[in-house]
This record gives sequence, C-alpha cells and structure tokens, in this order.
Amino acid sequence: MRLSEMLFVSLREVPAEAELISHQLLLRACFIRKLAAGVYTYLPLAWRSLLKIIAIVREEMNRAGAQEVLMPFMHPAELWQESGRWDEYGDLLMKLQDRQGRWFCLGPTHEEPITDLARQLIKSYRQLPINLYQIGTKFRDELRPRGGLIRAREFIMKDAYSFDRDEEGMERSFEAMRQAYIRIFRRCGLPFVIVEAEAGAIGGTENLEFMVIAENGEDRLLRCPKCGYAANRERAERRPPDGFDEAARSQVKDGAPLKKVMTPNQRTVEEVSRFLNVQPSQLVKTLLYVADGEIVAALVRGDHELNEAKLARLLSKKVMMADAATIERLTNAPVGFSGPVGLKEKGVRLIADYDIAFMRDFVIGANEADAHFINANWGRDFPIDQFADLRFADKGDGCPRCDGTLELFNAIEVGHIFKLGTRYSEPMKATFVDEDGKEKFFLMGCYGIGISRILATVVEISHDEDGIIFPISIAPFEAWVLPIENEGDLREVAERIYSDLTAAGIETVIDDRDERAGVKFKDMDLVGVPIQVVVGRTVRERGEVEIRLRRNRSEPKYVPVDKVVETVQELKRQLFAELSPDE
Repeated sequence: MRLSEMLFVSLREVPAEAELISHQLLLRACFIRKLAAGVYTYLPLAWRSLLKIIAIVREEMNRAGAQEVLMPFMHPAELWQESGRWDEYGDLLMKLQDRQGRWFCLGPTHEEPITDLARQLIKSYRQLPINLYQIGTKFRDELRPRGGLIRAREFIMKDAYSFDRDEEGMERSFEAMRQAYIRIFRRCGLPFVIVEAEAGAIGGTENLEFMVIAENGEDRLLRCPKCGYAANRERAERRPPDGFDEAARSQVKDGAPLKKVMTPNQRTVEEVSRFLNVQPSQLVKTLLYVADGEIVAALVRGDHELNEAKLARLLSKKVMMADAATIERLTNAPVGFSGPVGLKEKGVRLIADYDIAFMRDFVIGANEADAHFINANWGRDFPIDQFADLRFADKGDGCPRCDGTLELFNAIEVGHIFKLGTRYSEPMKATFVDEDGKEKFFLMGCYGIGISRILATVVEISHDEDGIIFPISIAPFEAWVLPIENEGDLREVAERIYSDLTAAGIETVIDDRDERAGVKFKDMDLVGVPIQVVVGRTVRERGEVEIRLRRNRSEPKYVPVDKVVETVQELKRQLFAELSPDE
C-alpha cells in the first residue's frame, strides 16, 4: 500500500477530547474519528487491524467447534420481556419504536434472540451440544462514554452461545471457550489475567473475566501473589481480619453512655464527620434493604462502600435498597439519619461487615431527623445477627484462599464467559426432548469478546512517547518502508524493496509522500508498524539498508539491499513465534 494513496491525516497535537492514551494515539494516528459521543468511524488503518483481530477470533472459535451466524441488531421488545430484561437491563438498553408504535431495542447482547432461535430449531438431544457465534455491532447507551473505543456506545463484539443437555455438557462447552479465549488473547499479544467476576445483567451461575492490567484501566482487579486468586473488585472476597473471632465475641458492656447529639441537615458521612470533628472511619452507616420482602440492615464503616452483590449472595436473594417511605416507616426519620438502635424490635435483620466487630465508641444515626448517636457500641446498644464480608475488597486485605495479601490493579476487561444454566431457556420456554422422552430446558453458556476494545487495549498497554507499538499479528501492516529522499537513487531502491516485500507476501506500506524525512519518521513511529525499513544514506555509503523493530529502534540491523526480504521474513517469523498460543 502506498501511503500517498491512503486516507491518512495524522495529528501532531493531542486532541482535547481524549483522556486515555489509547484514545489520543488512535485519533492522532488516523485510526478513528468521532461521529457522536461514544460512536466512531473506523478508518482504513483501524479496519485493517480489526479485520486481523476478527480473523484470529473466527479461527479460534471455528477450531473450538462453534458455528458462525449473524443475527439482527434490532430486537422486538417481546423477547426481552419474556426473559424479564426489558426493564431489568436499565438505561443501557437503547429503545426505539417503529411507525406502528411497536417497541424494539438495539442489541447490547443477544441471549434473547439466540434462545428464540434455539427453541425454533433444536428439538432433540441428538442436535446437542451446539455453539453459535456472531461478530457484529452492539449498542449500549452508556451514560458517560469515555476512552474512545474502551467504553463506547456502539462497538464491535464477538458473542457466542452454547446449548447443552446437562451440567457436564455445559461445563465442557465453558472450558472449550475458556481455552479458545486463552489462545485468542495470546495471539493478539495481550497479557491477560483470568478473574472471578459478577454476572451483572447477563445472569447465570458462574462466570470469568479476561482482564488486562493497564494503568488507566477503568476496572479494578484484586490478585493474591501467593496463591494466584484473582477477582474483579465487584466480586473479590476477603479473609476475615486477623483477630476477628475474638473481636466478634468481645461485646462492650460499659464505657461512655450512648449520647444523642443534634446534627442539623448533616446527612452524608462527610458532612457528619466534619460537623462532629471525627474521621469517617469512626462512623457506621446503616443501609436498609428489601430482600424478597425481608428488611435487612447492612452496617459498614463510614469510609467503606457496601458491595450489594455480596449482600445478595449472602442472603441468596435479590436485594433492593429500601425506598424513602419504607425507611421513614422503620426509623421515624428521613433518609440520612438511619441507625441500628431499635431496628431489631421492628423485625429488621442486622448484618455487619467484619470491620464493625473491631469498632468502639462510634457514631451512628439516631433514627431521628437531624440527630446522631455518639459513643455507640454494638452488643450493648444494639445486637448484630451476623458478621460477614459486606464491603468492597481493597489493597492490603487478606486473601480468601490463603494467608496472602491482596494486591489491587487497574485493568481493562476484554472478554467475559458465563455459565447461564436455564436463566433464559426457562422463562422463554426453550426446551428439547431428551433421550428419556421428556422435555427439558437447555443449559446455556454465553461468551463475549470486545473486538474493538482489543484494538484500544493493545494501544493502551503497548506504546511509548512517540506512538503505538503493535504486535505483528494485529498491526495494520507488517513492514513500513521509508525512503529519506523523495526522488533519486534512494527512492528507486525503496520502491524496489517495497515491490519485493509485497511479492514475498509481507504486508508492506511505503511512505511515498512528498514530505520531509522528519515528518515521515514521526508518522512511522506514531502508527507503530512492527518492522521498519529505512532507506537512507547507508545505501550510498556501503549498500546497506537499516532494518529495525518499532519496539527496539535503538538496535537496528544493517543488511545488504539484496538481503532485505530474507531479513524481514525472519523477523516476521520471530515476531509471530512470540505470540504462539501453545507456549
């Protein structure tokens, strides 16, 4: 490809709209341009890379026995209402009406359409197992799209769905996809971590995320360096703190008496701690939830955040924060002044985070408008029904699997696999006839990969001060030929090398633009093609061309002109070998 014939307009300045380095570089290197917030056009360089990512994904999915389909992007509301997700999915779901007033959504994921397809076409256990996948556009109405392709409203995704007759089959399908994902991400040059995760709006019994540690990643993962336990922050558990058992038995019976103090209009932890001149860690928040009709008070330290998913797992029920009317009925106070004193007598179950067991003489809501209690102590002033791991885990917490200590990392999610069980087949009445002649619900799995997010993630973790450093497997080109002069003998040599490399099957671009050498060098480094072939004065001086890797420009090779193709071929072989999924 000739750069002079390509739609390529690089930017020297960092675009003001771009926060993440991947967003900045993809804009500057002319890979993407914004059409609307979170909606991007993929330009020729980006599309070449995306097609390579798609090819890797397709190869590994086919290798794992999956079959490719393509489903509609627009889904009728009735399917989502059958599964219960029309309202449950929330504001992320992009909804629209046709001219007859019928409701549709733009698919953020395709569990409903694929389940509908299965119940139409798969009637017998003899047709199972089966795994269907597609590669296409998805839509999610993100409140704050950010990071360019990292968190977009329209994006390219591979989603696959497996159907099995029993638990063993579902486990085999899940493991096959786990292995396929390992191969895909290795081939794309991504150093990933497999972590336990929350199912979220997808649902199911078990799921794993594939995450890439990145300084500016929007997700968080916790990992134990001792045993390898890893989970995203929404899922991560923690070991009870040292001394917890003793602390949980040590109820305070004396000390300073419980005292009510007026705190007019001071509702938040920050406001109350500032007003009373105490640290947020000296407060206990009392959060009221409804769990299938049961009222539960969850107690966490003022400087900690309750993890609702942990509370739901502990109770094995869906939980929803109590509304203002329920809170006022139970506490006789508006939101912001709830406390645990007297709640047990009203039938409320009190569950406290592990850390509360160690607290003494703390501040709680007084269940009265504009008032709090100081000198509160659990056991003396109110009971605790149960201590549990309720808050988000953090750096320094104990590993739940061993005696190690958790480390915290920023990360980017690039893939997610789920065991769905009958989450969709049961409400949508998707059944097959098993060997015993009985109708049974499909056991399903689903498996997603962010195709466009892979591109951004690679750039986010693989760059330097001059631009992108692509792995050869997904680079838009494999080699970049740069003549330092635009005409004359050096240009002629560069053209001959370009033709020879192309004829040898090496994807090559030549910078044949009428530009200064300095501009060409900057653009070559910015785009990040892995093998750089510089045709400079060494050709005249000793008949040699400079060949270097983008990732290590300080160690160039100087080879005779007639050895360029051979040298580039060997470098290409070595670079691909480094990405072998079997190592």
